[in-house]
Amino acid sequence: MVMRLICCLLLISAMPSWAITQLQASVDKNPVLAGEFFMLNISADDTIKNDQPDTSVLLKDFVVGRTSVSTRTNIINGSISKETTWSIKLMTRTAGDYTIPAFSIAGVSSAPIALKVAERSKDAQQNNDIFIKASLANDSLFVQEAGVYTVKLYLAKELLDGNLSTPTMPDAQLSQIGKQTENYELIDGKRYLVITREYLVQPQKSGSYTIQAPAFQGRIRQDYRQLDVSALGEDVNIEIKPIPNDYQGAWLPSELVSLDEQWQPEDDTVEVGTPITRTLTLTALGITKEQLPDIELPEIKGIRSYPDEKENNHLVRDGRVISQQTASYALLPQMPGTYTLPEVSVPWYNTKINRISYATLPARTITVTSSSNDVVNPLPAAPTSALPITEDPSSLNQQPILVNNTPVWLIIVSVIGYLLWFITLILWFRSRSQRTVVSSQPKVVSKEASASLAELKKISKNNDINAFYQALNRYAIQQTKQPHSAIDKLVLDIDNIQLSQQIAKLQSALYSPNSTEVDLAAIIHLLEEQNNIQKKSQQAVLKGLYK
Repeated sequence: MVMRLICCLLLISAMPSWAITQLQASVDKNPVLAGEFFMLNISADDTIKNDQPDTSVLLKDFVVGRTSVSTRTNIINGSISKETTWSIKLMTRTAGDYTIPAFSIAGVSSAPIALKVAERSKDAQQNNDIFIKASLANDSLFVQEAGVYTVKLYLAKELLDGNLSTPTMPDAQLSQIGKQTENYELIDGKRYLVITREYLVQPQKSGSYTIQAPAFQGRIRQDYRQLDVSALGEDVNIEIKPIPNDYQGAWLPSELVSLDEQWQPEDDTVEVGTPITRTLTLTALGITKEQLPDIELPEIKGIRSYPDEKENNHLVRDGRVISQQTASYALLPQMPGTYTLPEVSVPWYNTKINRISYATLPARTITVTSSSNDVVNPLPAAPTSALPITEDPSSLNQQPILVNNTPVWLIIVSVIGYLLWFITLILWFRSRSQRTVVSSQPKVVSKEASASLAELKKISKNNDINAFYQALNRYAIQQTKQPHSAIDKLVLDIDNIQLSQQIAKLQSALYSPNSTEVDLAAIIHLLEEQNNIQKKSQQAVLKGLYK
């Protein structure tokens, strides 16, 4: 017995694989109702692994659901039969007579199927336990204008599982907005679970189009039984308007666009070095956040600008898309004076009045005054002289001069006195400069620089970038003898790329909303290196003088 079974198995395995000889197609319902799912079964009398029927031809007339494949092998009285079946869920949107075309696999074709679809009763639809409502906020849109398409699925029975398809529209982009929401509604005394989905519709071409409503298929529980159910929403017609031929610039169709700004501080008068935060907010209705244009501010000489990253967002409210762009700029005045920030204008197409409009911010004038922290170097006192010094000529010009009453000898003595005073002044300046070069200058520079660098080191330990920047500004004023933009002058004099980069990071960390890491120790180290280079060059000059 065992040997006989083994022989049968060997014969079965040695037999060549059969080829398909028959292909059949059938439906589980005929006729069917519009909006009702039915099953199409395609069966082949063999095991098929690498081939399958082409069901794309069904997309023209039917809503095509999921497809499942099953295989089966039967052995009856030594006779072996094999079968592969493809099961496809289909649904029609409208009533009428349809033909399911023939399918072919490995040269074998099935016969076409004549299908009759009946209209679903409206009264039955109103009393149905499951139905779909679809709506569009606007019945017409411009090309690339954003609309909101809302789908609501009403369920009066316990839902076990289901699938709600995505609406479709030719020449348009449809994407779901956020997640679906669930709530309950009472309709004619009946309680429904309402599942709501919102879709963003962006048409790309003009013309008359139809948004095909989604279809639902699933299973519900009724009287301890599981029932297959389906529902289909009504299609929505929409008119897409073209871009006007006379429109120029970036296309921005909207019902409303506004441009606002905020200043911090709000005063129009600030000191040099005081950061100003300017925040621009662009709000538009009926477009997506990706369509918002970037707002570019022109550069203004005397004011540095540090832009922050732009933030774009959109939301849906009352069936309309609201998009908003927020851009912040840190403005840093460098020099005293009066500056006028030019007008900012954003063009857009007003879909309500069908003409171009502008969202504008008026020009704004600010006044920049000298910083109260600037150090003003006192003027050197005038040298004393043993000779008598006459009055300042400017004061003489303010008094009437009687030429006829002045003796000639007095004029000559005055001229000689002025010449002697001028010669004495020149000799005094020459002797003072020589003494400073020989002895005083290197000691003073070394003492002041070391004291300032020590202060910078002390402040850097606390990592207080504001206090460090103020101390660095005082150090720069001391080194450059320039009360305004001393740090920029110091960087220019030193001409060190690393120092320039580190100070730029320091300023960005002070005046930009973004957090920036600053290496304060690196700035001090670079200043010390420059100080040592300057000290060595001065010592070399002194050695040359003493030779």
